[in-house]
Amino acid sequence: MSLAPNDLEKGGRIGHNLYPAMSYVPPPPRKLANPSPLGLFSFASTTLLLSFINAQTRKLTDPNMVVGMAFAVGGLAQVLAGMCEFVVGNTFGYTAFCSYGGFWISLGLIFWPSSGILAAYEDDAHALNSALGLYMMVWFIFTFILIIPSARHTAGLLSVISVLAVTFLVLGIGHLTQTTGIIKVGGYLGCITAFLAYYTGAQGLFATEGVPFSLPNPTFKKKTGGFSY
Repeated sequence: MSLAPNDLEKGGRIGHNLYPAMSYVPPPPRKLANPSPLGLFSFASTTLLLSFINAQTRKLTDPNMVVGMAFAVGGLAQVLAGMCEFVVGNTFGYTAFCSYGGFWISLGLIFWPSSGILAAYEDDAHALNSALGLYMMVWFIFTFILIIPSARHTAGLLSVISVLAVTFLVLGIGHLTQTTGIIKVGGYLGCITAFLAYYTGAQGLFATEGVPFSLPNPTFKKKTGGFSY
């Protein structure tokens, strides 16, 4: 006895075994989490702590407290968020989160005593301020470039990137001119940047989790995943 190729689809008998007709049902698509709130909250928290110190809140001026936050929160958490943005196909989120994660890791290394970076400038405060000023200016250029694509996402994101660019510029000028007052202004701007990032992250988190109320955050371009909610 032989069975035609289509007999198994219709149900055929081989010996005493009956093979009923079966149809393949593909599994439902797996839902991916939105990584943007993680990246924004991590960025906001680390930025706020450093900005408090730049603004000399409670007369604090030593940035060593930021080192742990820079490595674990601003650095590691943001890089992880950026890699998740890569998975969901958001090039902007991938570029921004991974880059600013690298920024925080590099800044943590600068202020980490064991790295020896600060020790190299121990006897030359002018050279240290010049180096930090150029460092901030490099990040100002990068952030300024991000303003253009951020305008295609949400108003909240555009405001975060725009104020952040001004913050880097002011901090860079403050270090290059060694003017404490300008650095303090950069600290105040950094606090504003952090609170804008908190707001944008909260808006995305609330929208994703189905919170019964929403925070306004106009979307300039409708997209799935990433920074557009």
